[in-house]
Formats: sequence, C-alpha cells, structure tokens
Amino acid sequence: MNVRRNGWFTTTLAVLVYAFMYAPIVVLIFFSFNESRTNVVFTGFVNRQPCGPFYWYCQLFNNSDVMEAARNTLIIAFTSTLTATIFGTMAALGLQRYAFFGKRAAEASIYTPIVSPEIVMGIGILVFFSAAFGWLNGVLGLRGDNRLSMGMTTIIVSHVAFSMPFVILTVRARLVGFDPSIEEAAADLGANEWTTFRRITLPLIAPGVYAGAMLAFTLSLDDFIITFFTSGPGSTTLPIYVYGLLRRTVTPEVNALSTVWILAVLVLVLAYQRIEARD
Repeated sequence: MNVRRNGWFTTTLAVLVYAFMYAPIVVLIFFSFNESRTNVVFTGFVNRQPCGPFYWYCQLFNNSDVMEAARNTLIIAFTSTLTATIFGTMAALGLQRYAFFGKRAAEASIYTPIVSPEIVMGIGILVFFSAAFGWLNGVLGLRGDNRLSMGMTTIIVSHVAFSMPFVILTVRARLVGFDPSIEEAAADLGANEWTTFRRITLPLIAPGVYAGAMLAFTLSLDDFIITFFTSGPGSTTLPIYVYGLLRRTVTPEVNALSTVWILAVLVLVLAYQRIEARD
C-alpha cells in the first residue's frame, strides 16, 4: 500500500515538474498562431492570406533581417563549435595523458569560464578586445574602415573561449575509462601515432567528442550576454535580434521565431541521440 502511494506521489510530482518546465514553451507555440499583434491576450487563431494559420511564420521567413541574423548565428555556431571541439579534444588528451609543469593550474583554469558569471566574462572580453584593437590600430596605423573592430570574428573567438572548457571536461570524462593497452597493441602491429589516433583512439572517444560538440553548439546558439558585449555592425545574431524586438513590441512573429528555433534544437538533440545509440 505504501509502495503504491509513493508511486502515485512520484508520478504526480514528475508531472508537475515537467508541466512547470514545458508549459511556457507550449504557451509560446500556441501564441505563435495568435490573431492579435500585441501578443498579450489570445484573441483567436490567425487566418490571413496568403499563409492562413501560418501567417506569422510567413512573415518571419520573408523578413530579411531575421534571415541575416539566422545566417550570422549559424556561421558563428558552426565555426566556434568546430574550433572548440578540435582544440578542446587536443587539450583533453594532453591533460589526461601527460604530466607537465603547470598542469594543476591549467586544470583549475578550465573551470573559470564555467563558474564565472557570463556578464563578468563578457565585460572582460570586451575590455581585452578594446585594449588590443586600440594598441594594434595605433601600431599598424590603421584608420577609418581599415581599423580593427568588433564583429563576427570577435564573437567567434569569444564563443570558443567559453565553450571549449565544456568540450574538455566532456572528452576527459570519456578518457577516464580508456584502456591505453589498445593503443599499445596498435603500435606493436606497426601503426604510427596518427593512424592509431584516427582508427583507434578517436572512434573510442567519439561519443564524448560528439557530446562536447553538441554542448558547445547549443551554448553558442543561445548565448546573448557575451555576444552582446563582443558584437559589432553587421554581426547581429538571433538572440540579439529578439532582444531588439522585445524592446519595441512583442508580436507573434517573435513566438514563431522561437518555435522554429526550439524545433531546430530538438532535431539536433534527436540526431545526436541516434548517433550515440548507433555508437
């Protein structure tokens, strides 16, 4: 009897927790079909030509500013993820396998970007780039449009800086249970270091690399604070664009954009789960 009561209690608690987490998302998707432009009260389902109930989605995809922001966001996310995954995997292998001077300090420094508030890191990166660009512009004599300034490159570098520690920790967790005798056997059979890494080490740690890359990608997609401090003209991302819309009027177009973004992230998560299950 007690087990049954505990089962009902656990089920009810789980339902309430999931409802608390996902009810706002359901409401957001629901309001993307709202007739009213104010997006405060649901006045009915929109049914305007030429898209009918998907009117706000058509408005979204016909908005050139949104398309440019989406393009910038994806370029930044893919570039920073690829860079962070490569260097993060290399760093994880070095920290896990080798002993060197300053190793403890290097391991401790990995946690700094993770535990530091984003706004502190954003201001720090802004100050660094401002000082570095000011010095370089003066030394190189750059003027006008040739001056070094904030833009896509600074955002990508910043995203690599805060996402690489997550890749390092994820890959190192995979390396903890790695059996080095497998690599030794490959070397005994005549494989060089690159062949051993490509055909033995990388396939075995691939789930950790995929997980770190997925984490870095989602962090880059959703980042606002650090991007806000390091962005410049022509480098507006979707989070910054949505923030600009919220400062004016919240229309169902914002809900439509958020819905598309949620579905895109969901597809990525499902794809990763398929890859992980296959491995």
